[in-house]
Amino acid sequence: MHRIFATSVASVYPHYLTKVEKKGRTKAELDEVIGWLTGFDEPRLREHLAAGTTFEEFFAEAQLNPSVSLITGSVCGVRVEDVEDPLMQKIRYLDKLVDELAQGKPMAKVLRSAS
Repeated sequence: MHRIFATSVASVYPHYLTKVEKKGRTKAELDEVIGWLTGFDEPRLREHLAAGTTFEEFFAEAQLNPSVSLITGSVCGVRVEDVEDPLMQKIRYLDKLVDELAQGKPMAKVLRSAS
């Protein structure tokens, strides 16, 4: 089992937030991206953060967006679509979305909207 699986989402969330805020994005946008991927609304996300939910538990409860297969590209030199472990792939999807948000991509593109 990879160490990140047992890491709490709450311990990584501040790093995601710092990353996007440094690039002029907001907490609300980060939460929207997480919600799009996982199906968690803002109160449910806050519950997971307060409870210290691990990534394994977090994604076990998530209802992944049906458009998740549209997330492609590399994170740390690894193509997300090629990650074999299902849980690691979900974590990499999240990393990729956070990266795209921090890179200044429009929300419609980050959220894989048709428009």
